[in-house]
Amino acid sequence: MTTQSGAAIRLVDVSKRYGAHLALRPTSLEIGEGEFFCLLGPSGCGKTTTLNLLGGFVNVSSGEIWIRDERVDSLPPHRRRVNTVFQSYALFPHMTVRANVGFGLKMARVAASESQGRIEEALRLVGLEEFADRAPAQLSGGQQQRVAVARALVNRPAVLLLDEPLGALDLKLRHRLQIELAQIHRDVGTTFVYVTHDQEEAMSMATRVAVMSDGRIQQIGTPSEIYHRPRSRFVADFIGESNFLDVSTQSGTVRLRDGRGVPCTVNGWQGGAQATLMVRPEVVRLFMPASAPDGAIHGRVVQTSFLGSETRVAIACDASEVPLMAAQFGRERIAAGELTPDSEVALWWDSDDAVLLPIQPTNKEG
Repeated sequence: MTTQSGAAIRLVDVSKRYGAHLALRPTSLEIGEGEFFCLLGPSGCGKTTTLNLLGGFVNVSSGEIWIRDERVDSLPPHRRRVNTVFQSYALFPHMTVRANVGFGLKMARVAASESQGRIEEALRLVGLEEFADRAPAQLSGGQQQRVAVARALVNRPAVLLLDEPLGALDLKLRHRLQIELAQIHRDVGTTFVYVTHDQEEAMSMATRVAVMSDGRIQQIGTPSEIYHRPRSRFVADFIGESNFLDVSTQSGTVRLRDGRGVPCTVNGWQGGAQATLMVRPEVVRLFMPASAPDGAIHGRVVQTSFLGSETRVAIACDASEVPLMAAQFGRERIAAGELTPDSEVALWWDSDDAVLLPIQPTNKEG
């Protein structure tokens, strides 16, 4: 039996239970052919469990897994059209780079004449042609990671699974390899499923992101959708930095606890009379009190933090129990010049830059 969904991967009500613990709640998901799809979330959220289910390293408790219209949830790993790159890389220390890359082809008994060409192609793809005869111990951590990717891609899998492959590298190297992995994905066109807890990593590489928490997917979308239009406070808080305000919604107007209206495009909000308003620091504009728009929130500067490309400003105000954050970029300054602690300021934002979120998660515990 097959389906004709056209998706590279399809999960139908897939769950995984370990005794009394439900590691993955019933989940349905489609990943398109050629996507760079990222499973993102904190430790214990179910992302690695989902990857292991796709790879066949653990069995489903319920549901179906389809890869390119073939049901695979009852197949062992070696019979699935997937390969996995782990954080440890798992390279054979006694083999050369070339032998490591070609190991899977040898096990599959691919003819030597064909193997040689595919090995060279894979090495060229990751930029390691000149290192083919070296041992893994003679390579840097970043180069070893690229060998692991080449070894996985040489088998031409339908899906490449990547389990936090950059986690053991330092920050600068991770940033560089994020760019390289994204370029490799564009070059080969293989479907990538990437697991990480690092939001920047996910946002910089993925075509779509699934944010997970407590064994369920909270939201799926492009990085821009996830960042600018989160659907829950968890997603808004996990991705980037946010200001949160308790508000009420009445007759299409959003009001603070003191009754003052604040900018927000309601757009058919159906979440109830009480809500949480989210505003990102970079959309908050600062004014001197005398030049502030009508209804602006007034406050006092608590701290300014110079971070190179931006300056973060923390502002204490009656509208929030915790200071609100504003980000100023480059040489942007309010009319009075440099901000100092205890400066009186006013802050405001455009109505389209604010997002209403339900006070309680839309998904209840179950």
